[in-house]
Amino acid sequence: MHPPRPPRPPEPPGTAPRPGFPPPAPVPPPLRLLVADDNPVVRAGLTALLSGRSDTTVVAEARDGREAYEAAVRHRPDVILLDVRMPGVDGISALPHLVGLAPVMMLTYSHETETVREALRLGAGGYLVHGEFTTEQLVRAVRDVREGRPHVTPGAARALLTDLREAAPAHPRAQLGSVSGDSVPHPLSHMQPSMGQSFRSRFRLSTREAEIMDLIASGMTNQQIAAACFISEKTVKNHINRIFAKLHTSTRSQATAKWLGVA
Repeated sequence: MHPPRPPRPPEPPGTAPRPGFPPPAPVPPPLRLLVADDNPVVRAGLTALLSGRSDTTVVAEARDGREAYEAAVRHRPDVILLDVRMPGVDGISALPHLVGLAPVMMLTYSHETETVREALRLGAGGYLVHGEFTTEQLVRAVRDVREGRPHVTPGAARALLTDLREAAPAHPRAQLGSVSGDSVPHPLSHMQPSMGQSFRSRFRLSTREAEIMDLIASGMTNQQIAAACFISEKTVKNHINRIFAKLHTSTRSQATAKWLGVA
C-alpha cells in the first residue's frame, strides 16, 4: 500500500485560481452621491452615513438648487439626493435641470400631494420622506433609482393615492344609461358613484378606519401605521379587524383590492 498523501499546502496570496474555480466577482465601486439640502445638520448626517459605507460615498454637498446644479456639472454623481424646500432655487425649480445630469431622488420632509405629484412629473426617480426609511432602505432606494426603478416611501405613496382618488371620474359602468331603445335603465347605472366618495359610504368605514385602510393600501406595516397615526400597534390591529369585517375580507391583499375597486 502507498502511504497517504500529505495535505496540499495553501496557495500563496495572488495565486491564480485553480481550474474549475471561477474567480471572485469584482466588487462594484461605491455609488457617488450628491446631497442637496439647506439644513446643515441633515447634510452632515447624510454625508457621514453614506460616506461611511463601502457601497456609497458623498462626492459633493449643496445648500440649494443652484449649488446642486453646479456641483452636479462638476462632479457628475451617480444619483442626486434633493430636498424640496430650500432658499434661493428650491428643489422643484432645480429638478428639470438636474434630471439631465443624473437620476434624482427626492429626500425631504415634504409629503404634500401637489409636491409629490409635481416632483414625479418633472422627472424625479423616487420620493423618500424623512422618518419613513432605514439606512439600508435608503441605500437600496438609491440603487433602484440609479437603475431606473422608481422608489416611493409610504407617505408619498399615500399622497398620490389620495390625489388619484380625488381626481378620478365616475366609474365607467356608472356612466352607462339605458340601452338604446329600451326604457329599462341599465342595472349598473346607479351602483358606482365617483371613487373619491364611494369607499367610505359603501363600506361604512369611520374616518380613522378609512385613513388606516389608505395606509394598508400604500403597503405600510402595522408598525409603520402605528407610528404614522400616533397609536399603538394593538389599536392598529383592532382597527384592521373592524375594517376586514366591514369589507368582508380576511387578508390585507383582499382588503386592498376591494378598497381600490379592483376586486
